[in-house]
Amino acid sequence: MTDHVSYAGSEDKTMPAVCYALYLLAFATGITAIIGLIIAYSQRATAGPAMQSHYTFLIRTFWIGLMLMVAGGILFGVGALLSVILIGFPIMGVAWLILGGAGIWYGVRCVVGLVFLSRGEAYPRPYAVIA
Repeated sequence: MTDHVSYAGSEDKTMPAVCYALYLLAFATGITAIIGLIIAYSQRATAGPAMQSHYTFLIRTFWIGLMLMVAGGILFGVGALLSVILIGFPIMGVAWLILGGAGIWYGVRCVVGLVFLSRGEAYPRPYAVIA
């Protein structure tokens, strides 16, 4: 009689680490985050539970970060248009705060995710907005 061991998925840390690196490189290039997102979507289904939590965390980081950047960009554009009548300058200031905060939030999430990954642990709350 043989025992059959069911293995749900791979717990290889290489691809999540590549995704985190691509996300961090996005500060310089921008496009690498999209490549990381594609990798995260393609690898999530075949990954083990611990790595699935990292892929979910990465996917949510991308989309929430994109929404924050778009909101900040729209606000900045509105502020730029309204700067003709001087009311736009405070709006542009708020937009800069949103954009800067989004960048810090994005970077912190990537570093915190890498810390959990380097320990070989699942990300404890992949659906949380705050790292």
